[in-house]
Amino acid sequence: AAMAAERALAMATCTAPVNIAVIKYWGKRDTDLILPINSSLSVTLHQDQLKTTTTAAASRDFTEDRLWLNGKEADVGHPRVQACLREVRRLARKRRGGSEDAAALSLSYKIHIASENNFPTAAGLASSAAGYACLVSALARLYGLEEELSEVARRGSGSACRSMFGGFVQWQRGERPDGTDSLALQVAPETHWPELRVLVLVVSGEKKPVGSTAGMQTSVETSPLLKHRAEVVVPERLAQMMQHIRDRDFEGFGQLAMRDSNQFHATCLDTFPPIFYLTDVSRHIIALAHRYNAHHGHTKVAYTFDAGPNAVIFALADAVAEFVEVVRRSFPPAANGDQFVRGLPVGSAALLPELEAAVLTAPVPGAVQYILHTKPGPGPQLVDDPSQHLLGPDGLPRSRA
Repeated sequence: AAMAAERALAMATCTAPVNIAVIKYWGKRDTDLILPINSSLSVTLHQDQLKTTTTAAASRDFTEDRLWLNGKEADVGHPRVQACLREVRRLARKRRGGSEDAAALSLSYKIHIASENNFPTAAGLASSAAGYACLVSALARLYGLEEELSEVARRGSGSACRSMFGGFVQWQRGERPDGTDSLALQVAPETHWPELRVLVLVVSGEKKPVGSTAGMQTSVETSPLLKHRAEVVVPERLAQMMQHIRDRDFEGFGQLAMRDSNQFHATCLDTFPPIFYLTDVSRHIIALAHRYNAHHGHTKVAYTFDAGPNAVIFALADAVAEFVEVVRRSFPPAANGDQFVRGLPVGSAALLPELEAAVLTAPVPGAVQYILHTKPGPGPQLVDDPSQHLLGPDGLPRSRA
């Protein structure tokens, strides 16, 4: 009877990371298969600071597929969730060569999925990339798949394919209309550049004015600058960025990251009607970074912004404490002085008077909610500890005490 009970419920839990693009993805050439108009390149962030955890369970006793996000039941019928489910089951069927292996999980069983983030979804941090990478990793584990899964994750969210690897990752545009060559490849592992650090400056937890999915298609339809970017600018930048990463050349890496972020936001302005993701605070941070670098005479910090106002700042470890102090002086925290810097520890730094004079302007209190200090990290991980499953033995979400 114990065996029977065990066989009745199969469960797998994985975690997956957020990634931040330094050569941006914006625009699809196929909206159904999620094929991009250009290749992109990203840095995978460490899961100690930002991660999604997902548990997938299958049982012959389940009567329907169900999904819970951060403890609340959500629509399992969402087309992109269904696309991932369908693709994983198709691969599992193909792998078994059509034979129903008695030991293998029945593909007809309904599944329950629970997913949660260790960061506020509202913070405008790319949760769809981590979420779909995690969903696909957990489902693949459940069905015993080992193959190339970035192509499946791409069907959930384009940028999710890049979260299937750690370190520095390229999403190849691909040429084939069926998308079989549009997948992610690791350029270098997270261990390749140990001194690289990332600061996420959270300026607002508000929902973005225009979602990425709708926004990028309007850009494809209306922006001639986007077409030029995809066809002419990105191919050259991609090659340069991969070289800067291989050489661990922060000067080249940082400058190109800032230029590409700026061009992405320029294509948003070139969209009609225009899309504004950057706010006054975003622009204030951009100006601050340039004054800081100019004062030092070289690129010490580099910003990049996705489809929202939060800044992601790259720096080498030895520059972090001073720049964090510059940010703290520029945007004095409203109340949470102790909670202003989160994540990896940050040392204290005193600012020299000449830096203060050259770099600081009138402070804007409360404009930055908090800073998250993190670094590049690995790809999806399997969670072996059964106590970490988000679903209980009954296949329903555990009450999170």
